[in-house]
Amino acid sequence: MILESIIIAVYSIALLLIFMYALAQLNLLFNYLSARKNHKDSPTFDFSQEEEIPFVTIQLPVYNELYVMDRLLENIALIDYPKNKLEIQVLDDSTDESFEETAIHIQALQKTGLDIQHISRENRVGFKAGALKEGLKTAKGEYIAIFDADFLPKKDWLKNTIPYFKDPEIGVVQTRWGHLNRDYSILTRVQAFALDAHFTLEQVGRNSKGHFINFNGTAGVWRKECILDAGNWEGDTLTEDLDLSYRAQLKNWKFKYLENVETPAELPVVISAARSQQFRWNKGGAENFQKMAWRVFKSPDLSSKTKIHSFLHLLNSTMFLNILIVAILSIPMLYIKNEYEHLKVYFFVMSFFVISTIIFFICYWFTFKSIYGGGFKRFLKYIGMFFTFFSVAMGFSVHNSIAVLEGHFGKKSEFIRTPKFNIGDLKNGWKGNKYVTKNTSPNVIIEGVLMLYFAFGMYSAFIVGDHGGDFGLFPFHLMLFLGFGFVFFKSLTSKA
Repeated sequence: MILESIIIAVYSIALLLIFMYALAQLNLLFNYLSARKNHKDSPTFDFSQEEEIPFVTIQLPVYNELYVMDRLLENIALIDYPKNKLEIQVLDDSTDESFEETAIHIQALQKTGLDIQHISRENRVGFKAGALKEGLKTAKGEYIAIFDADFLPKKDWLKNTIPYFKDPEIGVVQTRWGHLNRDYSILTRVQAFALDAHFTLEQVGRNSKGHFINFNGTAGVWRKECILDAGNWEGDTLTEDLDLSYRAQLKNWKFKYLENVETPAELPVVISAARSQQFRWNKGGAENFQKMAWRVFKSPDLSSKTKIHSFLHLLNSTMFLNILIVAILSIPMLYIKNEYEHLKVYFFVMSFFVISTIIFFICYWFTFKSIYGGGFKRFLKYIGMFFTFFSVAMGFSVHNSIAVLEGHFGKKSEFIRTPKFNIGDLKNGWKGNKYVTKNTSPNVIIEGVLMLYFAFGMYSAFIVGDHGGDFGLFPFHLMLFLGFGFVFFKSLTSKA
């Protein structure tokens, strides 16, 4: 019974942590709904007065972006802002032929009168953080707008964001990501679903109550003074954006999140690209928990509620580890439940934690509805999308849990950029993309084994106990089987 007791204890703790996270999401939902009803006016610059229009630097950190550089530069050149108060820095760490092509394009743009500079370094020290820091040395702008290579801000983007810096306490203005290729495949729809929840429920829910949020690495603007005051960019974690965000807010800088300003971007269409992006985000989150949690805890300026939300924010990625633990132990728990009669009360109490799934279902419905609208047909579509998302997310749990553990235990790794494809050319075939990883992750073997393991879990539902089986966990094991199967087969075939 010792082994069974250990399994029960670990399973219970993981379930409890997931439940606590669900309660935090529910609190964010209440905040989100409240914020949508209460629109507070913010002081803004009056752009009809030329003296109120500040100087802005746009930074474009790029590395080997052969397929999207022309699209990026053409789009940025269309930004509607006084040319005498706008500077563009292309922070180019590229090592392939895209560097020369970018240089030619920049020279052509310079002839139109655009103040655009091509800045390169001898090495990639600090990766993206290092490039941003290097550019900051010569940046002329009071405000620094940052866009990754696959983002396409609209012409009026600066006019919709910069005015909010009228408030001298605002250090960052962040906008909501849009998705150029949301409906390309199941993979892109799942990624969009998850990001939409973050950019509506979480960002608004935290920001509206003064809790910490994060600059999302792109599609936002920093006050240059804020960057310097917070200690400048640092490359010791894989999510330099989250790192600097927390250091700035610990210095009492405020962040302004604009849900109504959408900045379209491209989602990874190949699972190898999605895996590398997920790995970087989840490992970086764990690294920042190790770096920032104690600073948050001991800060005298933060309320207890803000500290709790900050801890859970920094532990976002660690939820994958808890999900994986619950998933793996659910099959032994199925046998324990039907073997030990005296544990009936315990399992009855544990059934309460299904409410975590119900909470997530309710929270994500509101984010889905805010983008697509309500109605019965959309609700039916949402149900299918919710369970597809949960299945695929659980299928990524091994990959993401390894990233989380590496982050918590301090294992360092390089910043692996997510390859871009240029969505306009996808129908012509993305397989020629030179940046797509050809190697299959060894984690795929584990994912294949777990697919079979959860097939056994479904089979077990028919044979356990003396009363014709136990089907309480069957839907959970079916979702896990489908999720790991999706990730396993897509990773082997490298198809979107």
